[in-house]
Amino acid sequence: MEPFSPPEPGFPAEQSSSVPQKKSRVLVGVTGSVAALKLPLLIAELLKIPGLEVKVVTTERAKHFYNAQEIPVTLYSDEDEWQLWKGRSDPVLHIELRRWADLMLVAPLDANTLAKLANGICDNLLTCVIRAWDLSKPLLFCPAMNTAMWEHPITAQQVEQLKGFGYTEVPCVVKKLVCGDEGRGAMAEVWTIVASVKRILEERDLPTQS
Repeated sequence: MEPFSPPEPGFPAEQSSSVPQKKSRVLVGVTGSVAALKLPLLIAELLKIPGLEVKVVTTERAKHFYNAQEIPVTLYSDEDEWQLWKGRSDPVLHIELRRWADLMLVAPLDANTLAKLANGICDNLLTCVIRAWDLSKPLLFCPAMNTAMWEHPITAQQVEQLKGFGYTEVPCVVKKLVCGDEGRGAMAEVWTIVASVKRILEERDLPTQS
């Protein structure tokens, strides 16, 4: 686990240059769905987009599904928020991260965190970043849960609530889940997610080339 180590680009000032090199910055949130197993692959594919900088914010439960040593970018969790802030003049990590990012991607978004976001609950670093998110910037979310959870009536309501906030859904897909059930609820394929990120960066005229 890497500690927060300002200043980095955007925290808060960049070095001036006669030929500035534009980059776009994506903050990836990962929650406690089995689909978090795909985090290393997702980050590897995102880093293939020219000029893209990536950081990750993880929930504690998501850590169960991936090896942090396989994540080649800065990874933040709840402990970093509290270790960073010691007094009134210290930076607040969830605010610094929302300032840094041009786009946020939550993949996977589990049922528990979906419910939190729909109701404005912010009880960890990830949900605090999202509660403080600048709604003029894009936020993509990729639901992932058991089919029975996906089909519960409250799920559709909560997904619509997030879309009502202006967030963009990358819909889940039908497949055989790790639990053995078969049906809708699996996270979208990594290539679909990466293509969605690239499309939105291009639509927003954010740099996708170094």
